[in-house]
Amino acid sequence: MAKRKTPKAKKPSKITNDELNKVQSIIDNINRAQLEIGSFETKKHNLLHHVTIMQQNLRDMQLGLEKSYGTADINIEDGTINYENNGETN
Repeated sequence: MAKRKTPKAKKPSKITNDELNKVQSIIDNINRAQLEIGSFETKKHNLLHHVTIMQQNLRDMQLGLEKSYGTADINIEDGTINYENNGETN
């Protein structure tokens, strides 16, 4: 095998500062977006928990209405009780 007469071209050891800044900027934007997604998911979890509590409160209120009035079937606009048997309670 013959020896090479011209030396191999030297490969760069670093990217340019402009390229480095662009890569860092893209990665920074990705990291910020992922952090924001995590924040949204935390808020979503808390809201879902809040809805579950409010649903339980509604069920408790309905049980109280059934105990007091014999039904929990009410008009939420004006509070009218909707009895099944012509206005008679059980």
